[in-house]
Amino acid sequence: MDSHTLVLFGATGDLAKRKIYPALFNLFIDRKLALPLSVIGLGRREWSDETFKKNVEQSLRDFSRRAPQDEAALQAFLEAFRYCTLDIGKKEDYQKLLKLIEHREEELSLAQNRLFYLSVGPEYFETIAAQIQDNGLGSDEDWKRLVIEKPFGHDLKSARVLNEKLSVAFAESEIFRIDHYLGKPVVQKLEALHQANPEIKALWSNRKVANVQITASETVGVEERAGYYDHVGAVRDMFQNHMLQLLMMVAIHLPDKVSADEVNEVHLHKKRVMKSLEPLHKHSAASIIRGQYKEGSIQGKPVVGYTSEPGITPESMNDTFIAARLQINDSDWEGVPFYIRTGKRMMDKSTRIVVEFKEEAAQLAATAEKSKAPNLLVLEMSPGEGITLQFKGPTFEPAGEFSPIQVDLPEGRGDGREAYENLIHDALQGDPTFFAHWDEVELSWEWVQPILDAYEENMVPLQRYAAGSCGPAESDALLAKDGFHWWFDESAKQESTTLKEKTLV
Repeated sequence: MDSHTLVLFGATGDLAKRKIYPALFNLFIDRKLALPLSVIGLGRREWSDETFKKNVEQSLRDFSRRAPQDEAALQAFLEAFRYCTLDIGKKEDYQKLLKLIEHREEELSLAQNRLFYLSVGPEYFETIAAQIQDNGLGSDEDWKRLVIEKPFGHDLKSARVLNEKLSVAFAESEIFRIDHYLGKPVVQKLEALHQANPEIKALWSNRKVANVQITASETVGVEERAGYYDHVGAVRDMFQNHMLQLLMMVAIHLPDKVSADEVNEVHLHKKRVMKSLEPLHKHSAASIIRGQYKEGSIQGKPVVGYTSEPGITPESMNDTFIAARLQINDSDWEGVPFYIRTGKRMMDKSTRIVVEFKEEAAQLAATAEKSKAPNLLVLEMSPGEGITLQFKGPTFEPAGEFSPIQVDLPEGRGDGREAYENLIHDALQGDPTFFAHWDEVELSWEWVQPILDAYEENMVPLQRYAAGSCGPAESDALLAKDGFHWWFDESAKQESTTLKEKTLV
């Protein structure tokens, strides 16, 4: 890894405390960062370097997956941090920042490689990028990179405008758009899953797959995000980015070996998936289920409905749930439905991908009726992580029960790391494999835009679902029409019932 300076906008914010500083610390103690390390934090607060370091240290004690144990290592890490008060719109503050960067580069004998991490609202992206260019913060001699967090626009038009503005100061190869779902170890091991298990790779098409289900459910409501969430909803907050990125990662047929020199091929495959998605039209959105949670109970405790949440108006038609049936019209996946759902105030917190395989003709002929337990490949991303093959066991298991088999994977990139550790490390390495390329972002917005238009004109009914449920009944019917059902909802319901009984006792 090249020596560099990491410049963090929004250094006093929640994301920095919860994710960025712990990620940097764990990379540091794992010796995955170039030394000497230089991090310059920026914010509007009038902090000293020492105040900044104390706040970074506290964030590690509160949020790091590994609490600081070695005092010498902790102090060596904190010594890398400097703070600079900055008003995003003030030219003189950027001149002051440039002097600090250059001073640290000279002091530590660093190359003029600079990574600018924008942990701020998207409304500031354009201004900061322009100021970086206008004030010469990007060196002509060495590399510069820009890391930004979603949302990448509010709709197709705004996304294109944002990209056009950023492209004035940074080339596409210099822009790293973080989607933290792409940093999850299980997602990053999809390549290893194929390489280490050729049998699974051979199954990865419409010849063997019956359907694919992608679920991301949360038990929480809007919490402190009411002002933001009521203007974006589940379709913008989760579906357009995280969920479609997961679909791309599942549906692509990765090259046998992926290296930094071949990442363009990965993005090309993802782009092909998006281009092959059967387009939606706002007048024919029957494959979309739009939902909003009402009052109910979560883990045995009563909770209010969305329109009774603080900061939400009683008339709000905002979506807190979306389910969709998607079709990829290419030779690999034609005829295989991809089901996606995501929502708040659901029965349990889980993110998973389930690949349901077809029954072989010989197996069907050997049984009086279709088996109730088809073979599944389950990729769990949260709360636990793992990849499991679940085979029905007619000989050793009772009818309809699963015999889970853990898939063994070779030691791969990012083992034990959290998503932000993987992504920050990749950005510093200049490896864009697990970041959202502009073409992918634009194609995702193009596919989602008809849904936004239909929502705006209230052409898709808003289905209410009880908090603590698995979403609207209409989302179950979406699969039932094809002869399928959502996997693992029943087990979640059983766990919820048991918890309620314990609560009553």
